Amino acid sequence: MTSPVLLVRNADVYAPEHLGQRDILIAGGKIVAVEEKLDVSVPGMETLDAAGRRVAPGLIDQHIHVTGGGGEGGWASRCPEMNFSALAGAGVTTFVGVSGTDSMSRSIENLLAKVRGLTVEGASGWMWTSNYAFPPTTITGSAKMDIFTIPECLGVKIAMGDHRASFPTPDEVLRLLSEIRIAGMLTGKTGFLHIHCGNFAADIFDALEYAVRRGIPAKHSRPTHVARHPEVFERACAFAKAGGFIDITTGGGCYQGSAAKAFLDALEKGVPVEHLTFSSDGQGSMPRFNDAGEMVGFGVGSIKCDLEAVQAVAAELGLETALKPMTTSIADALGLPGKGRVAVGCDADLIVLNDALALDEVFMKGRGVMREGKVVVKGAFEE
Repeated sequence: MTSPVLLVRNADVYAPEHLGQRDILIAGGKIVAVEEKLDVSVPGMETLDAAGRRVAPGLIDQHIHVTGGGGEGGWASRCPEMNFSALAGAGVTTFVGVSGTDSMSRSIENLLAKVRGLTVEGASGWMWTSNYAFPPTTITGSAKMDIFTIPECLGVKIAMGDHRASFPTPDEVLRLLSEIRIAGMLTGKTGFLHIHCGNFAADIFDALEYAVRRGIPAKHSRPTHVARHPEVFERACAFAKAGGFIDITTGGGCYQGSAAKAFLDALEKGVPVEHLTFSSDGQGSMPRFNDAGEMVGFGVGSIKCDLEAVQAVAAELGLETALKPMTTSIADALGLPGKGRVAVGCDADLIVLNDALALDEVFMKGRGVMREGKVVVKGAFEE
């Protein structure tokens, strides 16, 4: 556990902008000072000497199947729920929970309960209502009412361009975006349509561009898994250059070979770094195949791929740029105040990285959940 007051000394701060050596004072779960040198003495204060290690904002992952994904291989293929220690061990301090193909046994009520449970345990959580289905699967019976009445609900998820989608027409997507926009206007949330992208790019981006022409700003449409197919990626980059935001999955499936390579390719195509985000698709199913292409088993997607993508981009462009897709860019894109920055007034969600950019320490709202490379805070039902 961490004292209510924590002083981090001698940190090489990436806010994510590189500030150089700073001391960071944390109290009440917030960052209250970031200075070159702080002379502070508070009864009971804990001091952590970062000894020149890099201190950065905790990672924000907007696509985690916290109630478990999968299910497409039959009854035994439903993935387990995510434990709190998985978040802590990956440096993911903020998440958005999502549902997938299974719109029958994985209820949205269960998703909301899991998001709230992980938040009680120490993380910061939000959610997308619905799953792959259209009309959306909701709690209140209405997508706009879920956004309006459920504080954690940032928007709606559907699937498009995929054989598992419900194949909404452009006009149906337009009407859903209109409802989302209105709910966002009334709640101050913005309101988003989080779109699972399959391999049929025209189905996805023709509908989104049609909505823009009809007056729905591109900021409300948030396609994810955009690097799994070359045509989808080309259309996604054009959408982002025109003002949209696109999300690259770190948990495999990028046709370029890695999320880092997809990120670099998008930058080369002229996509602004502020319009590129990463997410893991964590806790989804990872089928295993034999040499004959037959499915022989399942694994569960890890969210540790998030930091691996950051490390790979950092090797090419430096840590400051590498952090943005999972800190400032995603915090600003989702409208999450106080997240994604090492700055006065922000939540004290911090990761401490060693010279290899591996995790040494993780703090969620000032509470140490990983110390000296070991997860020290676990969920209610973890050993």
